[in-house]
Amino acid sequence: MPAFHALANPARFLKIARPLTPILMGLGTLLVAIGSWAGLTQTPPDYLQGETVRILYVHVPAAWLGMGGWSGLALASIAYLVWRHPLADVAARAIALPGATFAGICLVSGAIWGRPTWGTWWQWDGRLTSMLLLFFVYCGYMALARADADRGGDGRVPALFGIAGSVLLPIIRYSVVWWNTLHQGPSIGLTRSSIDSSILWPLPIMLLGFTCIFAGIVLMRMRTALARTKAEARMRRMARA
Repeated sequence: MPAFHALANPARFLKIARPLTPILMGLGTLLVAIGSWAGLTQTPPDYLQGETVRILYVHVPAAWLGMGGWSGLALASIAYLVWRHPLADVAARAIALPGATFAGICLVSGAIWGRPTWGTWWQWDGRLTSMLLLFFVYCGYMALARADADRGGDGRVPALFGIAGSVLLPIIRYSVVWWNTLHQGPSIGLTRSSIDSSILWPLPIMLLGFTCIFAGIVLMRMRTALARTKAEARMRRMARA
């Protein structure tokens, strides 16, 4: 907790974020390149799905970051409402766009994967529908945050929305268990996986790579938001002088 409050100082946060951003982006790009090479050239096709199984190397990380992004947004919203952490609101708003982007990539890659596998681009089942709702909730949060900023709000309404939207996360996670859906059930667990290891092994590389890129983008957006706030404050001081 002391470290958490220490980062409330924008100058201290920027001192860490400036060098960390290119490190995360560079490491993430390298890992994605390695994972893509491995997934495309070093793994066999699936005995049922053939070459289309390789979409999982993008689809699964995108789904993970779409959901993980909203988890981070909700936690930042809680930190803002409970502790009034000055950077928590900045972090939540910075997470929204990359989170929505990865949720969108998840939906598009899922449709591409579903066409040859299921024979249809889209099915209104529990997993697909709830993920689409998460994408719309991301869009709603960004619109609400923008409107709140334009009217000079204190950020509480977007923060409450960020917390309320997290109800979708368990629905997405357990939709394939609660309902009969076209989407396959849980295939990757903490102790076992229904996917053969000869196909699965590049996936952790891709997960880590995309996560690093996601984190780097969030830090970049936070730094941009802080720089904009600093510039606006300077302009106001000059206007009063």
